[in-house]
Amino acid sequence: MLTFVGLGLYDERSITVAGRDAVRSADRVFAEFYTSRLAGTTVERIEEYHDVTVEVRDRGGVEQRPGEILDAAREDNVAFLTAGDAMISTTHVDLRLRAIERDIDTRVVHGTTAQTAASSLTGLQNYRFGKATTLPFEETHGGVPASVVETVAENRERGLHTLVYLDITVDEDEERYMTGDVAAGLLAEPCDDPLGVVVGQAGSEDPTVAADRLSALADREFGPPLHLLVLPAAPHPLEADALVELGGAPRTTVEN
Repeated sequence: MLTFVGLGLYDERSITVAGRDAVRSADRVFAEFYTSRLAGTTVERIEEYHDVTVEVRDRGGVEQRPGEILDAAREDNVAFLTAGDAMISTTHVDLRLRAIERDIDTRVVHGTTAQTAASSLTGLQNYRFGKATTLPFEETHGGVPASVVETVAENRERGLHTLVYLDITVDEDEERYMTGDVAAGLLAEPCDDPLGVVVGQAGSEDPTVAADRLSALADREFGPPLHLLVLPAAPHPLEADALVELGGAPRTTVEN
């Protein structure tokens, strides 16, 4: 059996009760933290909380060399841990399909996602979110990819909000996390300086929610990672009130 367990958003306590039970009953526990990670904890704290040993795999160990995970799941009860929800990344879907091809039973224990948290914390209605996009570090593409700007524009034309995931680089030598101020600065000019909302530390006891024009957000700090950026479409009156009260947006900016 291979059970995919979403750990939630922030620390070792963000997991659901069902997820906790699945981890603690597993014979072996694998995890990956290159697609995302829990900013409020460490692998060691996860191990201590669940009284297990977590075998962390890098991208190659999951996508190119999944044999050890699949072989273990054929013989034993294996849990595979990811930040957020268990099936948001295509990496995890691919691993599940490989397991099914080997006649290995699979199941999914869901966790809270960044997308639902962004809606909950900002007060923007979940059904009004359109296609999401990811903003890479500037040097990766020599600037802001045209596809990012096009996604924002297309969503806006349809009256939909855009959730912008911010780039993460995790390898043996470095961990880098794009911050909300950097993202706002990169998108201010190509997107015509619209209203934006930075969400930080989602899932923690004291998350950050800050709404203003991108040019203003670019000059602010939003605490430790992880950060998200939301570019709202024209808000519903209730959404406008939420952006002012929950995100501190200037009323005139929201109304315009």
